[in-house]
Parts: sequence; structure tokens; C-alpha cells
Amino acid sequence: MNTKTKRKQIQERNRKQKMVANFIWGGIGVAVIAILGFAIWQGVKPAAGQAIPVMVSDPHIPVDSDPGQYNSDPPTSGPHYADEAREGFYDSNTYQFPAGYLVHNLEHGYVIFWYNCDLLDESGCTNLKEQIKTTMDELGGTKLIAYPWPSLDVPLVLTSWGRMQRFESFDSEQAKTFYRANLNKAPEPNAP
Repeated sequence: MNTKTKRKQIQERNRKQKMVANFIWGGIGVAVIAILGFAIWQGVKPAAGQAIPVMVSDPHIPVDSDPGQYNSDPPTSGPHYADEAREGFYDSNTYQFPAGYLVHNLEHGYVIFWYNCDLLDESGCTNLKEQIKTTMDELGGTKLIAYPWPSLDVPLVLTSWGRMQRFESFDSEQAKTFYRANLNKAPEPNAP
């Protein structure tokens, strides 16, 4: 083999190695840009639902005291206790003044499904509860509560801190969109 042939082989091998390296670094660059773009979008994407003015309140009120009137039904902010409710699905009213606990959850970035089965027949209520539970499971159950709220004039309302979305009928995809857009958009998003 002569030197010209060896030189061409070395040049060809170097060219291929450079092409592979450029391809790898280009792929890494695209991945980094995509991750940064996604992170920025998550921080600036618009919240879902109707904006409700955030109520100014003292840090906390005594547990089991009446928190008073809220500027929305169900509440999206306002007076609340230092304690919060456990995440999960509630079949019945567990607290004397549930809003005092649940608003604290909202302050921590929770999304709450408030439902009113009084507006539905028995099978409609059962169906709504199952749809809510299924959607909560599909979302992983993190920072999610479902709570009965008999003063609603629609079967379901979702809330987060300062946001509300009303449902005449359940729509799982809309509920998931609300959750993803509003989860942890609150004054204390890093609280459990």
C-alpha cells in the first residue's frame, strides 16, 4: 500500500469521526435547547380557568373558627387555618368549616375538585365521582383533593389559587389541562 492510499484512508476515517462527533454534539445541542424551551414555557404558560381576585388575609386564623365570606364560591384564596386537609377524594363533609383547611391547600399549590351531587340523580353522582377519581389517578394524585360542596350551581368546579373553572358536565381533558396549567401556581408552591 502506498502513502497516498494510507493518507486517503486516514483522511476518510478522520472525516467520518468528525461527522459523527458533529452529529452527537448537534443532537446534544438540540436536546439542551428543547429542555430549556420546555422549562421556560412551563414558567410562562398561561393559567387555565377564570381569574378570581386574590383575597388579602392575615396569615392564619384559629382552627375551627368561621373563616367568614369569600369572594368566590367555592373559595380560591382568603382566610384559612394553619392546618391543611389531606390530599385525596372526600365522599362527605369532614370538617365544620372545610374552606379554612382547603384554602390552605390552595395556598400550597393544590387543585381542588369541588362537586355537588345534589344536582344529579344517583347514577349521575356515582358517574361523576368515578370520573373525578379516574382523572385524579391519571394525574398521579399529587396535590389533588375532591370535596363535596353543596352550594355549587353546577356539578363540578375546579379551583387553584386565584383560578376557577366551572363544569356543567365533566370533561377529563379540560380538568387535566386546568391541573397542569395551575399546579403550584400559588404563594407557597414548595410546601407539601
